Order: sequence, then structure tokens, then C-alpha cells
Amino acid sequence: MVKDLGDLWHGALSTTDEVTGLPMLVSILDNDFYKFTMQNAVVKLFPNAWTRYQFINRGQHRFPAGFADRLRHAVEGMSRLALTADERRFLEQTCPYLDPSYHDFLQGFRYDPSEVKIEQKGEDLEVVIEGLWYRTILWEVPIMALISELWFQMEGQDRDSDEVSLARTHQKIEHYRQMGIKVADFGTRRRYSYDFHDKVVSTLTEYGQETFTGTSNVYLAYRHGIKPLGTHAHEWFMFHGAKYGFKMANSMAMNNWVQVYRGDLGIALTDTFTTDIFFDNFDKMLAKLFDGLRHDSGDPIVFAQKAIEHYKKMGIDPRTKTIVFSDALDPDKVDRIVEFCRDKIGMSFGIGTNFTNDVGLKSMNMVVKMMDTRPDLSDDWLPVVKLSDIREKNTGTPEMIRLAREVLSLPN
Repeated sequence: MVKDLGDLWHGALSTTDEVTGLPMLVSILDNDFYKFTMQNAVVKLFPNAWTRYQFINRGQHRFPAGFADRLRHAVEGMSRLALTADERRFLEQTCPYLDPSYHDFLQGFRYDPSEVKIEQKGEDLEVVIEGLWYRTILWEVPIMALISELWFQMEGQDRDSDEVSLARTHQKIEHYRQMGIKVADFGTRRRYSYDFHDKVVSTLTEYGQETFTGTSNVYLAYRHGIKPLGTHAHEWFMFHGAKYGFKMANSMAMNNWVQVYRGDLGIALTDTFTTDIFFDNFDKMLAKLFDGLRHDSGDPIVFAQKAIEHYKKMGIDPRTKTIVFSDALDPDKVDRIVEFCRDKIGMSFGIGTNFTNDVGLKSMNMVVKMMDTRPDLSDDWLPVVKLSDIREKNTGTPEMIRLAREVLSLPN
């Protein structure tokens, strides 16, 4: 059992408005790391691109009266966030591949709430984000974190105590430590609350030792003196599909990533246009350049087998590469993956809500996805598409999804 966990949490910051009691963010770095790495790449390569994102309520959650007004209050408060001198020093020391010009840019960056449209119709919530891509790219994760925390706050359901919930966290990390694997926290977007997330990372840092490799949340990495983790997300590939065409999307997205990062941040996301299409585009040069792959949908064992076979076909020892598994992981699923992959290919695990929202309640099922883009100022708006290995996770209009599948010779 966990002993004296309260001692680990004494430094937790208040993240509620003192007047309203509503959730608020305390740092511009309270976001997933890959948002900043993608923002840096967008600033360099696509400074004129515009994007439109939309909240998608996959779980058909019902939002109580007044939810939109409270969310708007939290979003307005984000305009006050700014990178501090200490936070900048942390980035400079921890992430040398982010050059000084980006640090200057981020230090001057401020959220503009006018980019976010929030409406509530009955129990339905609508959120649309629109603006220059290098600006709007930072909204997705913190808005989802705020929606999740505010929803649980307003629902007022009874939950397990922190002591009970964090005892489970301790048991999980001990289980993973005994297995001899690497795990990270990927749970910002659907966390129960910032406060609970902070305590989870504190517990993982205290008891994870060499097993806990870091967190995708940059502020919590800074706060706890650990490593921020991440590379890129689906939107990077979705944008390239709109700009360069579906057949060129994977190759152009990866080559542009290499152009910016020159071998750093070398984990490639595989399922934006299905894994099979990805491996068709993942030639020997790219397979050697990238350190590994991230699995985010579909059967992880089937994916691992495909990855192993692909590396062998390229003349590459799969044991020199890593798969980062990140799709709805829990201890049982991790055990099954480890049993198959051990001694065949490197592996690590990014665990989300099973860490940050394991409080005895069902977590929200929601996403915020890029829906449209104008790749340049002279271009018209174009819908973007994601063709997941699980069709329920597809993103885009039915017409564009059908077109993308036809262009890529995939069955409709």
C-alpha cells in the first residue's frame, strides 16, 4: 500500500477561480508536448495556414444548463497565461531541438479567446476553433481538459477518494515496474481534474523509478522535474493530406518533420490514413530515420506483427526500433502486448485516462479534431480527413472519407 501519499501533494497548486470556484489553467505549458513541437514546425513551414477545429461528443454526454457559460469563463481566463522565465529555462535545457526563435515566439504568445466559439443548445455543446494554424494548434488539449473537469464538477457524482484512487496508481506503476517496461503519462485531455493529474504524476514519479519515463504534459514535467514526451499528432498528417493529396500525405508529413527536427522526436504516428497505407509509404529511408512508431487504433498485436514484418523486409532489426502503444491502455491490455512483443521489438506505453481519470467514474469519450484547413492565404477552405484503423474514429465529411478511400484504393 501507498504510505504517506499526502506528503507528496503538499505543493499542489490551486486551479480554481477564487471568486467563481470554476476550473482554470495555471500555466501556458499545461498542454501536451506534441502541441508545442507541431507549433514550432508550423511556424517554420506553414505560417499562413488556417485551420478549423470542432468538438466531437463521441460519448453523447449531456451537458447541464450553464455549462457553455462556465466554459467560456475558463477560456477567457486563458488569455492571461504567459511563459515564465523559469518555464523557458526548463524548455531550453530539456528540449534543445526547440531553437531560440521558437522560445521567443512562445514567450510572446497569448491565447486569443475570440478564436473559440462556444454554444449550448439544450444539453448539446458546440465548440469550434478557427484561426491561423500556428495559433489555434494550442487550444485542443486544454479545452478538452477544461470540459472534462468542468463536466465532472457540475455532475457532482460521488467518486473514490484520492487515497483510494492513488493507491491504484501506485499498484499499477509497481506492476509495470516488475514487468520491466517503460510507461509514461499521456492523460491530460480527459483527466478528472488538474489537481488529481498532478497527484498522479507525483505518485508515478515517486514510485515509478526507471519505469516511469515522463509525461506528455509539459507543465507537470516542469513542475516535477521529469521529461516531457511526444512528437506529432494526426492533425499533422491530416493537414498534409489536404495540401499535398492523400497519396503523398504520409511521405510529405514525415519528410517535413525530418526537415525541422533532423532526427530528434523520431516516433511516427501510423494510423491517419490506415496503418496499411502508412507502411506502403514507410520506405527504407524513413524506416531508418525514425526511431519507431506510435500505435493509436486497432488491434495492437496485429499492428506489432505488421511492424516487425515491415522492418525485417527493410533489412532492419525490429529490436532496434520502438513501438509506443497509446490506445486506451490498462494493465490487462499492456500485459497482452508485452507477452507478444518481448524480445521481438522495442516497446513503451503512453497511458492516458487509466492513470488520470481512474476515480471510480466513467471518463468522457470526446475529441477535438481539425475539420478544415486553408493551406495558404490564397487557398479555399478544404475539409481534412482521418481514416483510422477503427472506422468509428474516422474524421471528416462522409463525401471526403469516401473520396479518400477511393484515392487510396481502400474498400468503402
